[in-house]
Amino acid sequence: MENGNSSRGDDDVGVTQPRWRFSRPSGGTQLAAAGSLSIRAVLGLLRSSVDPSGTRPVVWLAHGDPTATACFQTTPEAEDAVVDALRSRKHNGYSSTSGEPHARSAIAEYLSRDLPYELSPDDIYLTSGCVQAVEIMISALAQPGANILLPKPGFPLYEARTMFSHLEDRHFDLVPERGWEVDLESVKALADDNTVAIVIINPGNPSGSVYSKDHLAQIAETARELGIMIIADEVYAHLVFGDRPFIPMGVFGKVAPVITLGSISKRWLVPGWRLGWIALCDPDGILKEAKVDQSIQNYTNISTDPATFVQGAVPQLIANTKQEYFNKILGLLRNSADLLFGKIKDIRGITCPHKPEGSMFVMVKFDFTCLDGFSDDVDFCCRLAKEESVLVMPGTALGMKNWGRITFAIDLPSLEDGLERMKSFCERHAKVEA
Repeated sequence: MENGNSSRGDDDVGVTQPRWRFSRPSGGTQLAAAGSLSIRAVLGLLRSSVDPSGTRPVVWLAHGDPTATACFQTTPEAEDAVVDALRSRKHNGYSSTSGEPHARSAIAEYLSRDLPYELSPDDIYLTSGCVQAVEIMISALAQPGANILLPKPGFPLYEARTMFSHLEDRHFDLVPERGWEVDLESVKALADDNTVAIVIINPGNPSGSVYSKDHLAQIAETARELGIMIIADEVYAHLVFGDRPFIPMGVFGKVAPVITLGSISKRWLVPGWRLGWIALCDPDGILKEAKVDQSIQNYTNISTDPATFVQGAVPQLIANTKQEYFNKILGLLRNSADLLFGKIKDIRGITCPHKPEGSMFVMVKFDFTCLDGFSDDVDFCCRLAKEESVLVMPGTALGMKNWGRITFAIDLPSLEDGLERMKSFCERHAKVEA
């Protein structure tokens, strides 16, 4: 014994050591498998690939947090709303389970602006960001033998959560040549009597697509035919800058029941504030009849809540944010998307089948018939990070091998620099024509 600390040296000879029973091989097989599917895990891999001796700044084209760039910052009205909520001293205690009534009421009113019916505060469940909304919905739907339909490409959190919750996932195709529309025939082929829901992400992450009203109507009719609910991930709602307007899936809530997932993270550019929601867009009460609302409530009873002062800021944040602010952000995204789409055309070995119209991402395809020495998209992205200090998300993480996802919510000089480095990288690794 030295300094009061035990050691396993000579003094321990003959002492039986306890057999600890909490060892987890590989960190817990199920947890390790689910964790390996996360965006954070892939970002960690890319970050570790960057050459630490490099002299150029890292260009982040892989993550979904635009606030790292000075031009993508929230509005002063949002900041004032949080400050006022804090100084009021009315939001320092625990939250009610489903969220503070004033915040739920404000979000119900906000969402109802775009719907042909009114949501009530009882239709809204506040969550700690949209990530927790996904977690709650997957957990609430998980039951032995059940399956859920997920888009390919999609957001990997869904697959990670289904794995962790023992809910089978089945992946339907999005068709790049048709603006990443849902392949409804593949949906019908995948569904069976144990299918409980289909996930629709619109505006699209990772594709940058925005669905037309006609296509959303077709999705709703297909869900009705199959007898399944629609989980509409609309975290990028209203972040559209092409020819198509954003239309919420809830517009078709009378055709098939819709559960909308959203947050203030992207439109207000405050992902660190962790305020999201689950909204039951179900005017005919089908979800309540099936007791889906009770399952959601039961899960929130054993889960955490968003910070109460952020909830307290929601009514003022929504009421006071000016349309000019939203227009400014859309203008920045439009300019970045235009630059990216134009520059990609000049890079041999990378193609972009569809110009982004919404969110802040685009999918590009790697043509390894033009590029030499790469085993797959992960290898390409890791070597790009190492040689050029440019981080691009490999498509394998999103369900699309030999594709990549590029974030364009970044200042134009950095975006242009990153794309020029990608061009140099591809030229350096181009196959020599015979």
